[in-house]
Amino acid sequence: MELSALNEAGPWGNLLCEEDAGELDELSMESPAVGVLSGWRREVVFPEDSDESIAVFVEVETEHSPAVDYSSRLRSRSIDPAAREAAIAWILQVLAYYRLQPLTGYLAVNYMDRFLSVHRLPQANGWALQLLSVACLSLAAKIEETFVPSLLDLQVEGARFIFEPRTVCKMELLVLAALKWRLRSVTPFTFLDFFAYKVDPSGTHKRYLVSRASQTILAAIGDIEFLGHCSSSIAAASVICAVEEIPLLGLIDPREAVHWCIGLLREGIIECYRLMQKVVMRRARRSSPVVVRHIRMKTSSSFLSSFPANKRIRVGEEKETTHEAE
Repeated sequence: MELSALNEAGPWGNLLCEEDAGELDELSMESPAVGVLSGWRREVVFPEDSDESIAVFVEVETEHSPAVDYSSRLRSRSIDPAAREAAIAWILQVLAYYRLQPLTGYLAVNYMDRFLSVHRLPQANGWALQLLSVACLSLAAKIEETFVPSLLDLQVEGARFIFEPRTVCKMELLVLAALKWRLRSVTPFTFLDFFAYKVDPSGTHKRYLVSRASQTILAAIGDIEFLGHCSSSIAAASVICAVEEIPLLGLIDPREAVHWCIGLLREGIIECYRLMQKVVMRRARRSSPVVVRHIRMKTSSSFLSSFPANKRIRVGEEKETTHEAE
């Protein structure tokens, strides 16, 4: 069909684009809003007020952290650190299983820690912490992911208890109330792109830096030593560790990273860097298979309002599967 015929085809003719493709090519090369092209590489350009914007995140980052005594309670074992580690390991396994974003996993752990710092869970059998883990991961996925597995599908990768969706939804409401509905947390991932730009303004290695820093952050997420440090310090330390894998960028003194943005803590960055060096060098260990019991849980509506003893839980069908423990 000729263009003249299409133009006469009523309202459908308005869908035709009258611009010349050559004009668009010329515009893309000249407009600063599109970016600066250098060969096949697009250089990273941050707005002039980026430093001030990032400084705002630094200023409010502590508002999205657990209570100040949370890490000391873990060390004193008033909160079971081993149970927390197991919950985090399960969250990361599900993260890998569904290929979810690293930020989704970090947010889930952040929600869990913030909840545990203000609420005490029943210790019997570990079902309460498993329920909390599912609820936090579900909330994080709803915030960050375009594809969110169903509540039943989330409960994979060695989940010992299988909870009904309505039970998980009630737990989600408890978490939301405890967090005061503040799910858009400031995390180390908030700063990664900006810090990567600081060490590599051309953007040549940005994707690698962010990827490696993200892996390091997730590898360190279960270490309670990081709970006492700000997200910005953790992010800066992870980027410095990533830079050390790229000889062309040279080495960065952690003490100098404090100049990347207003409000950064020199001692915090140095300590996080020291801790992360251990994380980077730590080798993954594989353990033997263990038998995990999958139990479908049914709970009464009063359970989630008061966390009663597990005598109110009716255990349904059980089955055994073999799972590779991390």
